[in-house]
Amino acid sequence: MQPIIIVLIILVVLVFIALIKTIQVIPQASAAIVERFGRYTRTLNAGLNIVVPFIDSIRNRIDLREQVVPFPPQPVITQDNLVVNIDTVIYYQVTDARAATYEVASYIQAIEQLTVTTLRNIIGGMDLERTLTSREEINAALRGVLDEATGKWGIRVNRVELKAIEPPTSIQDSMEKQMRADRDKRAAILTAEGIRQSAILTAEGEKQSAILRAEGEAKASALRAEGESQAIRTVFEAIHAGDADQKLLSYQYLQMLPKIAEGDANKLWIVPSEIGDALKGLSGAFGNLGGGAPGFDTGAPANTGKERREEPPVD
Repeated sequence: MQPIIIVLIILVVLVFIALIKTIQVIPQASAAIVERFGRYTRTLNAGLNIVVPFIDSIRNRIDLREQVVPFPPQPVITQDNLVVNIDTVIYYQVTDARAATYEVASYIQAIEQLTVTTLRNIIGGMDLERTLTSREEINAALRGVLDEATGKWGIRVNRVELKAIEPPTSIQDSMEKQMRADRDKRAAILTAEGIRQSAILTAEGEKQSAILRAEGEAKASALRAEGESQAIRTVFEAIHAGDADQKLLSYQYLQMLPKIAEGDANKLWIVPSEIGDALKGLSGAFGNLGGGAPGFDTGAPANTGKERREEPPVD
């Protein structure tokens, strides 16, 4: 009885193991390579799959998602014989699980070596300055070569990036000095340009100020002249409106003579020729008012004004 129980237990275990090997669950974005007696049979896609237990075997499970693989720095010699270390990053995706399994032994190692050799070929035709400023060109060239070579491996290279390009230390020091000199040069140019613009703006401001000042003075002079002209016109019209006679004009003329002589700079006073006419008019006026003022000879001939007399300077 006991041997039968042992056999039944063994059969149950074998059935359980067979069921486990028969049912294969493949995750999403993955694939599995099935071999039968060592020969490729089919590729299992995502989901529930049935295989023949103990006959079919899973050779490889492959992730079909896009992968990112950084490669260590590689020394590369430029066209001008300088050694630079370049870090690269590869973005790739497996498109054919069968080709990725059987066409190449290790596609990661193959991609790395292909990247190194291609990078050396590309950088070898460029000098250091072009290498530092041509990242996009290098990336495009690398991607083209890798995509063409890895197509038969069932790999698609989506993108290639250069993480860092490190020139030698001596070259870095020289580049820093050059950059510092360029910055100092640009700073000096900008300072000189600022001083020049400031001088130009200051000169323009002074020019505009002088123009406005001259225009203001011209307008002020015109307004003063206009005012004086208006004042003279008003006085002239008032005199004519009042019908002033010669006697009143003579009296006003004599009143203005002291004002003419005012001032410390008036050392010499020239008596106008019209003084005789003014005195004659006043003498006639006083003669008519008082029957002849003593000291005035109304019958005296009028002064022609041809003679001038000088008075001593007023201290």
